[in-house]
Amino acid sequence: MTKTQTVLGFLICLATVLLAVLDMNIVSAATVPIAHDLDPTHGVDKIPWLISAFALASAAALPLYGKLCDSLGAKKVFVGAVVTFLLGSALCGAAQSMTELIAARALQGLGGGGLMSVTMVVLAQLRTPGAGGTKGSGIGGIVAGLGMAIGPWIGGTLADHANWRWIFYINLPLGIAALIGAVLVLKLPLSPVRHRIDYLGAALAAVFTSTLLLATSWGGKQYAWGSPQIIGLAVACALSLALFLRRQATAAEPVLPLTLFKVPQLRYGFAIQGLLGAAMMGALVYVMVYLQAVRGIGPAAAGLYLVPMALGMTAVGLGAGRLSERGWRMKTFVLTGTLASALGLAALATLDADTSLWLIRGALLLMGCGFGLLIGQLIPYVQNAAPAHQLGIATTSIRFFQTLGNALGAAVFGTLLSRVYEAKVPGGSTSAIAHLTGAAHDSAIRGFVGAMDVVFAVAACVMAVAALLATRLPAETGPAAAPVEDRELVAA
Repeated sequence: MTKTQTVLGFLICLATVLLAVLDMNIVSAATVPIAHDLDPTHGVDKIPWLISAFALASAAALPLYGKLCDSLGAKKVFVGAVVTFLLGSALCGAAQSMTELIAARALQGLGGGGLMSVTMVVLAQLRTPGAGGTKGSGIGGIVAGLGMAIGPWIGGTLADHANWRWIFYINLPLGIAALIGAVLVLKLPLSPVRHRIDYLGAALAAVFTSTLLLATSWGGKQYAWGSPQIIGLAVACALSLALFLRRQATAAEPVLPLTLFKVPQLRYGFAIQGLLGAAMMGALVYVMVYLQAVRGIGPAAAGLYLVPMALGMTAVGLGAGRLSERGWRMKTFVLTGTLASALGLAALATLDADTSLWLIRGALLLMGCGFGLLIGQLIPYVQNAAPAHQLGIATTSIRFFQTLGNALGAAVFGTLLSRVYEAKVPGGSTSAIAHLTGAAHDSAIRGFVGAMDVVFAVAACVMAVAALLATRLPAETGPAAAPVEDRELVAA
């Protein structure tokens, strides 16, 4: 590829990452208007499926995407993911019922999962062979973080001032342009050997991921943790995980080779990424809950409070790229990112009902700096350590472990919030706070804020554990050893 084609390739990848991440988060702020429009009577009851359909389909397909990249080549898989995402977006915008919209969101999620993972493989292959560094992958991570931060605000704004269908239709022109550009511009290496696809392993991974996400999403909300539904999901989750691990240990071409965990960079990188996913879930969700439930700020206005986080992620992403060119190690960035994130979450653990909103902005800025370093550096760190013939699997596995962290973080933090609140306000329920008045409301708010402080403190401890793991990261030494034909392929 020429220099111009490479630059265009980077821009195409960044656009598709932003599309996918925005679409995962943008709907969350517009679910109620969508439900009222499509099904005024029962639409609200289907909101959990509307939110989870995209995430379920996206996470379930991740292990398979990595193997397909290593077998068929990243370009073919990338183009297929973009087409699937655009088709799902068009069907979402044209949906006439909640059922149609949920099905279309699942289809969109299948494509979106590829955009958020396969794109990182493409970015890695667009880098100059042997140059190392974080160019491309680091920027892609920062764009993904920005999408997480500004997605709820864009969704709330479109829901307040335009038809909700534009949330999906707005994807089409940019997505079509990216698709045409990918077909015409991208020239990526192909594997000299056609690998067999372990579809049974991919199916078991999908079952495990889906049951885990459903159990953590529904537990304590739609169903009690001890209900038959949640227990059944937990049993199915454990059984599918055991079968998946057995399959990966015995399959000739596993979708997630267990040998990857023998590489220290990959082992610790996956663990830190999972902890990051849990902490980010706590930060993004419960800051929004605090601003809306405690401070009475509307959804769109509350989304603006995430702008400092987005600015922090952007600033450190650009700065880290310059510093890495001057010889700074990725391990230093990762360790600094975990510590900054932990300090930002610890600052949020001091909130009360009338804390200065500028303190909240400052804590979010600090967290943005930490998250930006982690998102921007962990991906290329793992890619540089992965065997060349397993680049796709290693890259999509990063996203897979972040998704698992998101799910477990949502479950643990949600349960923790409810239990601490019930201990502080005996007989109280977080869902009843909005209906209280007078002294009862004030007491409930104090108990709620106290419970949220515990959540943020635990999230800070999660990032402290990540910092300890970061100290164990080996210094990066470039790509792991690969067969001669793979090294020649990368050089070509």
